[in-house]
Amino acid sequence: MMTSEFDRTDLKDMDENRKTASAPSKSQVKRECHQLQDLGDEIIKLSSDDLNSLELPGDLREAILIAHKIKSRSGLKRQRQYIGKLLRGYDNEVIASQLRKIQHRHDTNTAQFKRLEQWRNKLVDNDKAVLDEIIERFPDIDRQHINQLIRAAQQENQHDKPPAASRKLFRYLRELEDNLD
Repeated sequence: MMTSEFDRTDLKDMDENRKTASAPSKSQVKRECHQLQDLGDEIIKLSSDDLNSLELPGDLREAILIAHKIKSRSGLKRQRQYIGKLLRGYDNEVIASQLRKIQHRHDTNTAQFKRLEQWRNKLVDNDKAVLDEIIERFPDIDRQHINQLIRAAQQENQHDKPPAASRKLFRYLRELEDNLD
């Protein structure tokens, strides 16, 4: 008879251990809350155009707009915590993936900008290989116009004048790139 009572107590303990083992630890819950606050911080940093492109629920969007207006450091901290709390109630993976797309778009724009700058600088330095690469990439290019822009930029560079023609060359390269898409 004693063993059966003992067995019941062991089963009760095992059941309680299973319940606590399946629940996340306090530390895990804190880590998840901090991750959601970080996600909220990234959303707060977005420009208004990028924020509008995110599909956010109304109360979350309103909380973020309020965070933009807060000047107090402690008030902003409380608002960030509130945004993290709101994010817990929504599918934050969808929001995070939309945010990554926006951030990736900015990275892509930066890489394109740097590539166009390098092309422009090499064209001004009279690198014919780059001109051939550009002509190959953009077959409908106005060759006479780009050669005029290159010559004007080279003359500006030689005479230490402001880089107006160099800027025009960059804008022309960017137009070509934009029209390619």
